[in-house]
Amino acid sequence: MHPGISRRGFLYDLGRGTLALAVLGLSACADPDESLDTVSSATSIPGESNSTTTAPDTTTTTAPPATSGVAWQRVNLGFVSAYIVVRGGEAAIVDTGVENSEPDIEAGLISLGLDWGAVGHVILTHRHGDHQGSLPAVMAAAVDATGYAGAGDLAAITSPRSLVSVGDGDHVFDLEIIETPGHTPGHISVLSADASLLIAGDALNGANGGVIGANPQFSPDMDSANRSVKKLAGYRFDTVVFGHGEPVVANAATLVAELAASI
Repeated sequence: MHPGISRRGFLYDLGRGTLALAVLGLSACADPDESLDTVSSATSIPGESNSTTTAPDTTTTTAPPATSGVAWQRVNLGFVSAYIVVRGGEAAIVDTGVENSEPDIEAGLISLGLDWGAVGHVILTHRHGDHQGSLPAVMAAAVDATGYAGAGDLAAITSPRSLVSVGDGDHVFDLEIIETPGHTPGHISVLSADASLLIAGDALNGANGGVIGANPQFSPDMDSANRSVKKLAGYRFDTVVFGHGEPVVANAATLVAELAASI
């Protein structure tokens, strides 16, 4: 058990409001000292841009599950997307995009009627610069937030406050942490059971309306990455969202199981 983490579920009366979880990712994941401009379009995830000059599209989509009363929202930032699960008036941000992404994260919070004061948790799926780039600014704005990351990536993450190491079986804000190494040694994914939502980070990618595995160009251990796909296939969820690619909002677990069977 780690400080600030509870394995006990947070059971809120839905009449009390909504809990918010914002999730960010960015295409063509690189090491923290790599430039996104060096990524070849031939190796990018389909449907994504590798340019850092593309004007963000800040349109939002809200898709509440039919029975749970929990809603999730995507904030499309062009080459990066934010996903927000709403219940209880509190927020956890997962991944922070490249440097200077914090205004778009804030806009996503505001669209839900929230602000930085509602953010209690910041979770990084992994250490790459397009996922931790705005962590210092986000942590500075969310003064009450605790930060979390997988143990294998902690040493490569720059944070103004100490981060809590998390792994299999840990729950942060009633979100289950799943170790999914391969893309990086400490990569984690996040499962919201009551929203039936898997936040895969870069352990999976969206492509052509479906699901593909980790990008081999930026995943030094593809054997582990493929085992992580098989591991995720053992969980139940209707929707999967990614660091890169379009969300799959129905039949997602079946698609991940089919992918796992093929590798």
